[in-house]
Amino acid sequence: MRTLPLGQSGIQASVVGFGAWAAGGWLWGGADANDAVAAIHAYLDGGGNLIDTAPMYGFGRSEEIVGQAIQGRRGQVVLATKCGLIWHAERGDFNFYSTHDTITGFKKDSPAPEGQPKPDHVIYRCLAPDIIRYEVEQSLRRMKVDYIDLLQTHWPETQTPRPETMACLMDLKREGKIRAIGVSNTTVPQLEEYLSVGPVDNVQERYSLLDRRHNQSLLPFAGAKNIAFLCYSPLEQGLLSGKAAGRTFQPGDQRLKNAKFQPEYLAKCEPLFKLQANLAEQYGATPGQVALAWTLAQPGVTHTLAGARNIAQAVENAGAGRLALASAEVQALTDAAAAIG
Repeated sequence: MRTLPLGQSGIQASVVGFGAWAAGGWLWGGADANDAVAAIHAYLDGGGNLIDTAPMYGFGRSEEIVGQAIQGRRGQVVLATKCGLIWHAERGDFNFYSTHDTITGFKKDSPAPEGQPKPDHVIYRCLAPDIIRYEVEQSLRRMKVDYIDLLQTHWPETQTPRPETMACLMDLKREGKIRAIGVSNTTVPQLEEYLSVGPVDNVQERYSLLDRRHNQSLLPFAGAKNIAFLCYSPLEQGLLSGKAAGRTFQPGDQRLKNAKFQPEYLAKCEPLFKLQANLAEQYGATPGQVALAWTLAQPGVTHTLAGARNIAQAVENAGAGRLALASAEVQALTDAAAAIG
């Protein structure tokens, strides 16, 4: 698979990375650990090297599974995780309540609707230096590694000055605990604050055929600053995989009530789905691979993440890193997506 640099870090990462959110089970209706480990192995065997996880993905479970999967293969892996969403302390900005499986409430005085399960955790956003250091040590322990290749702030918060957060990240880099610094779910002004202190190697943002919100702001800004742009949810949680029709979801799976998975929206997407299918047949590929190839063809995009629950999905995603669409095909997909509104 092709690789591209993570900003100025010197790290070469696969253009299609393995997104390990679903491996933790949280918001995905659960997960089978053995299947997740096998999927990661298949992805690595397929030529990929970038694995992206976070403590929040299953309250440490995804990191534990990733750690299990990479034992004996650490040298093959660009290991990315995150910091800033915490449940061990009430610091920073309140974010939401959650059980081990699903979010129960977003209001601080409303842990769960009447009749719903009581939450197991209260999640805050906090990027204070001592919190980051605690999280890094927990991540290293869970994954059984000595260093993290890419540490990313998961979500911004308002209580900690960003220069303090960045100074901590740079200290961790000097100490050898991390090799590169990234930020996720950010804005251009927030990114500029980080850059005022030191180099940022990547931004990770939601981006897909159906979500092109960063085209006029963050994407060109990152490109101009030589910052890698790593997309998450490029398949819209499976909507663009070519397998959305007729899907049923388990309780706790966020897609169960997602408007994009309802019949009305799926019907609006049908012309796009047909175009994906036609291009997939032309290239001997799959609709999901076409969607990933479109993402990687966008100016400024350097890497994209795709989750996998089993070996077949992991092999399919890795194969997308070898698919290049013609410019007219990329534009046709863009036009079909824009018509959905």
